[in-house]
Amino acid sequence: MEDQKNQTDNSTFPIDTTPKVTGIGGIFFYSDHPQKTKEWYTKNLGIEINDWGSSSFESRNINRPDEINALQWKPFKKGDEYFSPSQKDFMINYRVQNIEGLVNKLKENGVTILDSIATYDGIGKFVHILDTEGNKIELWEPN
Repeated sequence: MEDQKNQTDNSTFPIDTTPKVTGIGGIFFYSDHPQKTKEWYTKNLGIEINDWGSSSFESRNINRPDEINALQWKPFKKGDEYFSPSQKDFMINYRVQNIEGLVNKLKENGVTILDSIATYDGIGKFVHILDTEGNKIELWEPN
């Protein structure tokens, strides 16, 4: 395990590298009219839409207060292939740590892995799986 210095007392704490979900990274859902839906949420609930057509809700990690996490929210056009092969009206993105270890664990458990881990500069690593109900799940390990 790697070590991390505690900035307040200079003692050493191990970094947890257990393959697991650490939070929700995004909530995505189908909409018949995504642009109108975004406009409604902006007008009525003050949700601002960014350049990627989503909103980003930021929060601090309670165990690492210097770390800022973001949750993405975005309506997709009903039937968008991004949710495929799922037939569900939503998809959840889970923030994970040690995505490679997690994918290996999922394979051992017989979980359907839909693609290979993809890495995007400045964003992180992504892979998609299906749960037992046919829900497509996006796993994301941020940089």
